Amino acid sequence: MENENENNNPIQQPVENSNPVNQVETPNGQTTTTNVQVEEKKGFSIASMVLGIVAILFCCKNAYITIICGVLAIVFSILGKKKGGKGMATTGLILGIIALALYGLLILLGASVLLGAFSGIAASM
Repeated sequence: MENENENNNPIQQPVENSNPVNQVETPNGQTTTTNVQVEEKKGFSIASMVLGIVAILFCCKNAYITIICGVLAIVFSILGKKKGGKGMATTGLILGIIALALYGLLILLGASVLLGAFSGIAASM
């Protein structure tokens, strides 16, 4: 009987698949394969998005938090894109860049106001 079952089975060619495969042996001695779902690791992507939001919120209040969170959001988004969660990683990247650019713009605006005020004082003397 075993020879009969072996002759009726088609030859199985290895199939190239990006998903890992589990081989399970059934009680009657046959081996079956099952596809395993690959879990995306979204930790870096979520952290990137949260840090980007924090950087935007503290942009006008605290320079240290804005710079640290903005840079970390950019770094974590790059790492997150490699591991999964591309949408959240992209959001974190954009928010981190916007926070740093906005902070730089506020610094330039403040410097120009101070220079204007000092030039007005110097001109009146």
